[in-house]
Amino acid sequence: MDDIDRAILRELQTDGRIPYADLGPRVGLSPSAARQRLQRLTESGAVQVVGVTDPMAMGGQAMALLGIAVGGDPRAVADELSQREEVVYAVLTSGGYDLFAEVVCPRPPDLLDFVNDVVRQVDGVTRVDSFPYFAIHTHRFLWNVG
Repeated sequence: MDDIDRAILRELQTDGRIPYADLGPRVGLSPSAARQRLQRLTESGAVQVVGVTDPMAMGGQAMALLGIAVGGDPRAVADELSQREEVVYAVLTSGGYDLFAEVVCPRPPDLLDFVNDVVRQVDGVTRVDSFPYFAIHTHRFLWNVG
């Protein structure tokens, strides 16, 4: 990734729908060269251009971060939980938890059912601590790309 690729990413972080006609000149390229660069970045898997929602703002949603302790390989638990549509984000970590999973359910009772009837039943899960969200204070996708 070179300086032009990073410039493209900075522009996309600000406006993911920027037309190539505007993107190219902002990063020192023609529109077609900017399109080719972005296509290369997306095909390599380095970048995804997506629409991001705020489930809490959509109403009627229950969100939580689950701290999950695992006896064994946490990757197997992460693989299994990641198959569930309720899991929107899963990370392997260390310390008091082996895995964090961010989950979104339609209603608070569904969140309880998901934790008790799904997560606690996965082989290897030894403990689940639930941290329900009351509101999303900061939801940022802008960070320094170098």
